[in-house]
Amino acid sequence: MKKGAIITGDQVDRDQTLRPEVCVVGSGPGGAMMASRLTAAGASVVLLEEGGYHTREGFDMQEATAFPKLYQDRGNRATADLSISVLQGRAVGGGTVVNWTTSYRTPDDVLGYWRDREGLALTPALLKPHFDEVEQRLGIQKVELEDTNANNRSIYDGCKKLGWQVDTTRRNVRSCLRSGYCGMGCPVDAKQSAALTYLPDAVSRGAEVYARCRVQKIELSGKRAVAAVGRVLLDGRETGRTIRVEPRLMVISGGALNSPALLLRSGLEGGPVGKYTWLHPVVAVGAFYQQRVEGFYGAPQSVASHHFAHRSEGAGFFIEAAPVHPMLSSIAMPGFGGPLRTRMGLLPNVAATIALMIDGFDPAETGGTVSLRGDGGPKLDYPFTPRVYECFRAGMKAMARLHLANGAREVVSFHATPVHLTREADLPLLDEAPLGPNLFAAFTAHQMGGCRMGADPARSVVDPTLRHHALENLYVVDGSVFPTSLGVNPMESIYGLASWASEHLLKALS
Repeated sequence: MKKGAIITGDQVDRDQTLRPEVCVVGSGPGGAMMASRLTAAGASVVLLEEGGYHTREGFDMQEATAFPKLYQDRGNRATADLSISVLQGRAVGGGTVVNWTTSYRTPDDVLGYWRDREGLALTPALLKPHFDEVEQRLGIQKVELEDTNANNRSIYDGCKKLGWQVDTTRRNVRSCLRSGYCGMGCPVDAKQSAALTYLPDAVSRGAEVYARCRVQKIELSGKRAVAAVGRVLLDGRETGRTIRVEPRLMVISGGALNSPALLLRSGLEGGPVGKYTWLHPVVAVGAFYQQRVEGFYGAPQSVASHHFAHRSEGAGFFIEAAPVHPMLSSIAMPGFGGPLRTRMGLLPNVAATIALMIDGFDPAETGGTVSLRGDGGPKLDYPFTPRVYECFRAGMKAMARLHLANGAREVVSFHATPVHLTREADLPLLDEAPLGPNLFAAFTAHQMGGCRMGADPARSVVDPTLRHHALENLYVVDGSVFPTSLGVNPMESIYGLASWASEHLLKALS
């Protein structure tokens, strides 16, 4: 078996046409897993990735270089109305290069909901061997309480004082130094990203990975996808060279915004492409303590509370920590000029906490929609609804309560006009504060849906084996196929689902 390679845009000096058995578009957890599993079975694989190939030598722990290099739209991606900031990785390894290592299996009740509503056969028992292997390969282990930083410990202690459910998380790391820079690329290769695990596995078995190759469209003939056409990039600009891949099977793994956009650019508008996009929309608070917190050091997320993680009724959300590096904090914090500068001066004493809404389980919810911008890139609309506002208010009040119970001297919301709370009696102020697009800070780091899987072509884009309903050789394998959000961080679910789906592709190849 020949050894593969990772080829960057500057190494492509002419147009190329390649004919492997499988073409994979996107190298995040879905694409990396597919490449690894298929090459292990002897298949030839070419993987195309828009982002660059980066190693620890280039991770300088500076936000000013990391965000333009490692994130979509240089870290400035947002919904069309700018009301939600979208954090989404762009690199060989996808979001696994910049995420905060939090690892969860797909909750059993979520799989049950998908079986009941969408006719899926996924069960905890079916996915267990896949999750077992993923956790072993990535070093996923539960965090010991003594290994949490003060930012995360504030959540743990506050929840315990209130009698709420709380626990440490599980992380995909080995020999972690807890430097706190997970979101900027791990400078010591402790984080077991796809770029350090499943992608090297695939390359060692012959896979060819083309970095900085933006796939513009999938060419179709009848009921088959016959080619992926990619444009080679250099320093963010197209070089004029193209890579054309003509495989037997096509796998789209670009993520919940890029995969629907690629299908739309390719003329595959049938079914709910781009519809039912879920974001785990995030609101945050800052808690100011007398003692130093220094949330910019330590494992970014090592504690979580699912005490309020209702799915089918009421305001469902879960609570985690966020790091407080200067650039990310200054973007999140409200205000400008002197007031913002004063708050930033108190950054070492701030605990940053986020509430992530669990969207997609209310029958009335339609979520967001991915369409195309004028330049062909993804345009995301996500309308706020009464249930979204209910979740946001409930999340902010819960976070304020846990920090006040833990002794914070003040909790500040991220409204355009911040709400300041120093005691529980101040909580009604959060109900009175206005909520609307761009009246408060909202974020997403967990994009899901847009190419949902299901048995009914009218309600889904891919079938229960992740094959496109209208094309016999095109599969979508990433978080875009989730029918709802998860209520937990999605990385491990994508890995596990991709591992399971690889069995169907191998049958198709044979």
